[in-house]
Amino acid sequence: MYYFTAIQQQKGFSLSGLLVVSFFLILLSLLGMKLVPAYLEYSSIQKNLVATAKEVGIQDSDFNQIRLAFAKRAQIDNIKSITAQDIKINKVNGRTILSTQYSKQIPLVSNLSLKIDFEATSE
Repeated sequence: MYYFTAIQQQKGFSLSGLLVVSFFLILLSLLGMKLVPAYLEYSSIQKNLVATAKEVGIQDSDFNQIRLAFAKRAQIDNIKSITAQDIKINKVNGRTILSTQYSKQIPLVSNLSLKIDFEATSE
């Protein structure tokens, strides 16, 4: 029979290490839950700008019709950060280019918040 004379090395997390790792995972997931909606809305704005520019690119629309088309799409996708009046409309080489810039302030904890600047364009 073979007997161990030395103590084997233990492998794994200690309780304090597990608590530290779980704290950072919880903190990261809470931050993600606060930030994901802002980026989803940005993605929706970008998608709607591209779709509106393609829609009006076929026909020669005036600026009010372009803004109305975007407003209808924004209402369907529940976009609250910008309105149709916040869109800048440019015509370059016969193409209609829509763009917008906006800031989103996300409250994190108590008086600590995060400000993110977004810039979306239909190009």
